[in-house]
Amino acid sequence: MMFAYIDPSVMSYTVQAIAGVAIALGVVFGVIWRKIKKGTNKVLRRDENSGKEVEEEIEIKNA
Repeated sequence: MMFAYIDPSVMSYTVQAIAGVAIALGVVFGVIWRKIKKGTNKVLRRDENSGKEVEEEIEIKNA
């Protein structure tokens, strides 16, 4: 049996690469999800802001 030595820095780079891929996939999934959601709301003619409360604008007057 042969045992190979794996340098700790190689494992560090591997973990960073896996984390980078996971983050990138999460961002891509999030962007695609928002586009799908926006498209379905447009097709179904739903306003995504209909249930939200809107606060009045605050005016600041200098005395």
